[in-house]
Amino acid sequence: MKIVKIGIKFLKLALMTCGVLFIILTIHRSLAAFLYQDTPKASQFRIEKIKRGSIENTISCTGTLSAVGTVEVGTQVSGTIKKVLVDYNDRVTKGQILAELDLDTFNAAVDTANASVIKSRALYKQATADYERNKPLYEQGHLSSQEILIYETEKETARAELLSAKAFVKKEKINLRNAQIRSPINGVILKRDIEEGQTVAASLSTPTLFIIAENLSSMEIEASVDESDIGMVNKGQEVTFTVQSYPDDLFYGTVTQIQMNPTETSNVVMYTVIVAAPNKKGKLLPGMTATADFVVEKAENELLVSNAALNFRLDDRKNKEDSGIYVLDGGISERICVTTGITDSMTTVIKSENLTPGTLVIIGNNIEKTKSSKGFMSKIFPKSPGGGRGPRI
Repeated sequence: MKIVKIGIKFLKLALMTCGVLFIILTIHRSLAAFLYQDTPKASQFRIEKIKRGSIENTISCTGTLSAVGTVEVGTQVSGTIKKVLVDYNDRVTKGQILAELDLDTFNAAVDTANASVIKSRALYKQATADYERNKPLYEQGHLSSQEILIYETEKETARAELLSAKAFVKKEKINLRNAQIRSPINGVILKRDIEEGQTVAASLSTPTLFIIAENLSSMEIEASVDESDIGMVNKGQEVTFTVQSYPDDLFYGTVTQIQMNPTETSNVVMYTVIVAAPNKKGKLLPGMTATADFVVEKAENELLVSNAALNFRLDDRKNKEDSGIYVLDGGISERICVTTGITDSMTTVIKSENLTPGTLVIIGNNIEKTKSSKGFMSKIFPKSPGGGRGPRI
């Protein structure tokens, strides 16, 4: 009887233990099911906000900056450079002497020409006196017409030589004046290709001694545009560009000329487009390489959404008949049809009465977040070798 009572107590204890273990297992499985249930819908997706802003559709090309009104200064006479009076970046005025050739030779040439004038004047005076002395004899019949013609010819020949000598003096004085090389415009010296003692020779191809920019506050870009894009470029079109020296600065310009003469390099046809670029701050320098964007389309103060939002679908069906996006409202997704405008590689203009800036839109599945979340829970309740969650009892 005592053994029976002990057996009953042991049985009760065993049943109580099993009951407690069952309750613990039930709570464990319920808690695991709760913790491993699907995450809220909103956390399954990558989301962005609709923004209001501006967007541009552009075509890009490169070009070289140059100064407007550039003048190449050469020499009209040959000689040896005696003085160079300006250097790079010097500001000059119209008529200012830039360099001077050795003037001794030119002064001597002027003196020689003046001497020739004196001689020619004396010969003309003598020929005129001979003609005037023999003219009465001809009128009285003492000289024939052929004889008086000789005196008259000598007189006119001397007169012509005098005029020629005077013209030669003018020419030599011009050469003397040209031996002083002067600036034809107001501007800045961009280039200097001469040194003192250098010999220059005037010929059919006049050597360039200086390059002067009339105004560095106005620059221009000679941009090379591909034939596939030239149809979208028009006179007066807005252009934005950057230069390597100031990568964070954006500069602005306007198309002023489209040159119709193409250039072909490696079977690629390009057209030269001239872009006027103000340079009020003086940052732009001749020769800089500019990366220019021609603004083809532009929208301002419009609703903008990521292109990924327009391409996202909740299912595998690719319905391309309408454009729409999925918005989140209280964690629940809803598809809204929109009208699309201009687009670039990242964003698109959309129009809809039901959308405002700040609205959350779905742009893709948040796969990484789901995986990381399950990984964290698996550390708390590791799977058993049989595939179940948590320890088996």
